[in-house]
Amino acid sequence: MELRQVRYFVMVAQELHFGRAAERLHIVQSAVSQQVRRLERELAVELFDRSARQVRLTAAGERFLPEARALLAAEKRARAAVAGAAAGRAATLRLGTSTGLGTHLDRVLDALAGLAPETGVELVSARARERLDRVASGELDAAFLRGEPDGGGRADLRFVPLWQDPLVAVVPARHPLAAAPGPVRLGQLASVPLVLTARRTNRALVDLVVHACQEAGFGPVPGPSFGSLDDALTAIGACGPADDGLWTVVYAAHARRLSVPRAAFLPFRDPGMELTTFLAVRRNDPPAGLDLLLRACAVRDDGAGSDLDR
Repeated sequence: MELRQVRYFVMVAQELHFGRAAERLHIVQSAVSQQVRRLERELAVELFDRSARQVRLTAAGERFLPEARALLAAEKRARAAVAGAAAGRAATLRLGTSTGLGTHLDRVLDALAGLAPETGVELVSARARERLDRVASGELDAAFLRGEPDGGGRADLRFVPLWQDPLVAVVPARHPLAAAPGPVRLGQLASVPLVLTARRTNRALVDLVVHACQEAGFGPVPGPSFGSLDDALTAIGACGPADDGLWTVVYAAHARRLSVPRAAFLPFRDPGMELTTFLAVRRNDPPAGLDLLLRACAVRDDGAGSDLDR
């Protein structure tokens, strides 16, 4: 078994497409297919089901994937250890992140730079499940996760609560609510179509918003789907006074980084419109810099600490 074969397998498993995997690896597709076949012969199993139109992992491939990622992560750590020792550098923390951390991430990185200026940080953006898989395999040292962690199959991880992330409503700047003073109530948005991401993309956020609307006495009116948050915000800002309008939610920390002149960001009066952000780390093999990272996460904008280190 060669590491390049394992690397090719992991890329195909991520893309579920040999052509896209080859593009990301910057090699020809035939080379990827050939090396994956050699790996399958070495293991005496088929790792992919190629009979359907879409490439899928077999049961053996599903079992091999986390181990393959662990192999590549071990290789990366070994190379980093040797390079760091040769150059006299400290280790690098590899953190999984997601869109929307906004000013929280700025604050954590600034605090970490002050606490340990010699420590490098590598940020990796990926979907929630992939972030957790990479932490479990050792490819990442830790990852940020919003909402209650899914306990199924995650006994290998520890989830440390960090902070509460309030949500804000986004409405057209010309909507009457945008001109009203003070926070908005969910009930005031009952007749306005709601734009939300697909539940499979962000289960915690969608469940929170839908449940909160139901608690406020209404089921949200489904709005149109958009390919990205930027597209959704543009559409909301384009709603005129005669339109029913649209609304969505974003994290307050993210809203501070957004510039959408034709949209208004309104805090909620309803309680519970917030999600907890956790730090996911390996339960039995936490990163060497975990204590420093938790101290950095505990620093607040006003300089006050928290009870994270208790």
